[in-house]
Amino acid sequence: MNLSGKRALVTGGSSGIGLEIARELLRAGASVAITGRRQEAVDKALGELRSLGTVSGVSADVTTADGRARSLDLTTRTLGGLDILVNNAGGVRAGRLEAIEEDEIRQMVEVNLTGPILLTRAALPLLKERADALVVNVSSGIALVGMAFYTPYAAVKAGIAHFGEALRRELDGEGVRVLTVYPTATETPMMATSGLARDGGRETPEDVAREVIEAMAQDHLEVVRGGPDRIETVKRNRADPAAVDDAMRPMKASIEAAARDHSAL
Repeated sequence: MNLSGKRALVTGGSSGIGLEIARELLRAGASVAITGRRQEAVDKALGELRSLGTVSGVSADVTTADGRARSLDLTTRTLGGLDILVNNAGGVRAGRLEAIEEDEIRQMVEVNLTGPILLTRAALPLLKERADALVVNVSSGIALVGMAFYTPYAAVKAGIAHFGEALRRELDGEGVRVLTVYPTATETPMMATSGLARDGGRETPEDVAREVIEAMAQDHLEVVRGGPDRIETVKRNRADPAAVDDAMRPMKASIEAAARDHSAL
């Protein structure tokens, strides 16, 4: 895909990976609309991005019908249409399953899975107007290798990944492709309360965004972050999951301690 001249909507585009994807899209010559739940964060992001190209933004929550409508209205009103939808907005609450509140689980389902599915559904008529369109779903490495104390989060991130895989096959030959992104621990506001990989073990959102843009341009099907070690763990998890259980067992207590206060909903 040639990104120059494309029109993109990035949800959760006011910070973290979403903000950096928006930045890289603008640098590649695309026009961008961003959304986020807090208007002040959207305004701050717009202040950073405006010098790079045509960008607009609005406060919108993808878990609500109004938020999804506001997102698409912004895109058609300011960009004139839609070529790329980036489903990046997300949220997490970690800890032992029995310690996570029901409303927190439901919020994770809504923001990470239901909202993106419904936004994609609503956006498809716009995307199909062009012969070269793209849906990008930001999942998580936890969708590929489940981690203790992230059980509902792993479920919804695996859900959005398989949604993308099935949708890619559903839309095959119809001018809309699907790219799935699997970031590992990344230094974003969503990770601020997590103790995982805190001492230099996190990737930067800039590095993630650059690979996502490259994958868009080269028509890749997925981006799996974490390097060769991560790829090997994914393969081992498919071939011999009990071996991965054995490898993770000594880390169980430290993972629980690191995950206990991780909340970004």
